[in-house]
Amino acid sequence: MTARLLPGGRDYAGLRRSWRRDVVAGVTVGVVALPLALAFGVSSGVGAAAGLVTAVIAGVVAAVFGGSSVQVSGPTGAMAVVLAPIVATHGLGSVALVTILAGLFVVVGGLTGLGRAVTFIPWPVIEGFTLGIATIIFLQQVPAAVSAVSPAGQRTLPAAWQVVAHADWSQAVTTLGLVAFVAALMLILPRVHRAIPGSLAGVIGATLLAMVIPMPVATIGTLPSHLPVPVLPSVDAGALRSLLGAALAIAALAAIESLLSARVAATMAASGPYDPNRELVGQGLASIASGVFGGMPATGAIARTAVNVRSGARTRLAAIVHSVVLLGVVYLATGPVSAIPLAALAGVLMVTSFRMVSAPTIRKILRSTRSDALTFVLTAVVTVCFDLVEAVEIGILVAAFFALRSVARRSSVVREELPGPRRPGDEEIALLRLDGAMFFGAAERISSAITDAEHPHTSVVIIRMSQLGMLDATGANTLAEICTELESRGITVIVKGVRAEHASLLANVGVFDSLRHEHHLVDTLDEAIEHARTHLSTGSTSGRGR
Repeated sequence: MTARLLPGGRDYAGLRRSWRRDVVAGVTVGVVALPLALAFGVSSGVGAAAGLVTAVIAGVVAAVFGGSSVQVSGPTGAMAVVLAPIVATHGLGSVALVTILAGLFVVVGGLTGLGRAVTFIPWPVIEGFTLGIATIIFLQQVPAAVSAVSPAGQRTLPAAWQVVAHADWSQAVTTLGLVAFVAALMLILPRVHRAIPGSLAGVIGATLLAMVIPMPVATIGTLPSHLPVPVLPSVDAGALRSLLGAALAIAALAAIESLLSARVAATMAASGPYDPNRELVGQGLASIASGVFGGMPATGAIARTAVNVRSGARTRLAAIVHSVVLLGVVYLATGPVSAIPLAALAGVLMVTSFRMVSAPTIRKILRSTRSDALTFVLTAVVTVCFDLVEAVEIGILVAAFFALRSVARRSSVVREELPGPRRPGDEEIALLRLDGAMFFGAAERISSAITDAEHPHTSVVIIRMSQLGMLDATGANTLAEICTELESRGITVIVKGVRAEHASLLANVGVFDSLRHEHHLVDTLDEAIEHARTHLSTGSTSGRGR
């Protein structure tokens, strides 16, 4: 198990054939990642430098240790959304510690085999979460877009509303113009030629425009011209207690987002499947390394990973080259980068937020079932109005409720007529067929099916279980209680057609012990009916031992 989670030569199989494409893909995704790394760093509150450091350090660590050959990791919009309130509450000094703690939790998740848990997250929950994240990313850019400062301590939606309500539109016209300029280039240039990186071209164009036509706009400011020295944060019991919940939330988000991205990449690329547990280990180590170097938590980035795959990446070399490209920016181009207007980055993120949302996908969900549509909408609303991790939890609970209700509706207790010619006394035999799933709610159905208006007198009950698909401990215990209660009323119970996968559970909870005799457990319907008729023909008293 441990050996599968470690890097090896198998990770670079086929590199001799694909290294040129990997290098080209790495350079391409590095160019695309630069403005996003800067923007997400600013959006999270930790600064553009931290976003760039995260893309460099976490990008290479996740590429080497992760479970996907084409995944590209770094700062993402969802992580910026989660991190922003933590920075506002606990300060910048908490970022390194919470990043390392979250990384440790993610590593533990990978080592304990939790990587496949993402397969249990329903599709409407994932899409609702994505829509909510996209909405928050857009709203977070509103202050920069209107040349204002976001109110401290407020949630994203009311903060954006307050900023718009009190904006100085004489100044906001300039920044809104830059946002529109960047958005236009991002939308138009890729249509001219697919190879043109619209986001980078938009940022460069906006920066040149702000320099040629002097504008009173806020810029990124001074960036370090080298990587920070790795430093472990100071730890005390109080800080650990206060940041534990935040670290768990970040870890949960990092795991979910990274595994979803890796799963999408596996369907897009011809590089083979991914290892979800190793992916968690790699992403956890990436966040730990990022925290040591002063960065922020990292996850797999779906947009950058998609660019990587579409650019021809086949091995991990592409993601490594992406980090090298960004490292070159740190050492060679921090001067020009520091002059980028914040409004330009806001424009990049606003367009990115729209691209995160798939209108056809939303239509499919809303047209599917009412329960799935409700789950989707509820997850999106909770994401925007409350908390991201709570949104996923609530979405899963709601989806689970609807799934259980659907299964329960498909389960039934049917009273059937006895096959063949009628015989005297057959009206006292209740033949019940259990279909679907056996839940605690089936107890009332069985009782009502035994004694109804058309069958006032019942002496023998045959329970057919061959059509029962799902049975849990609660259902088996309910069945045992029903059998015991019927026998105590003098009604003979015969159980027919127990499936092999249910036998041990029924035996363990006492269903078989509640029957009067071992002959009351039969395999065929003919045998069950014949035995039931012997009870009627011999009378209830003499039939007690049969």
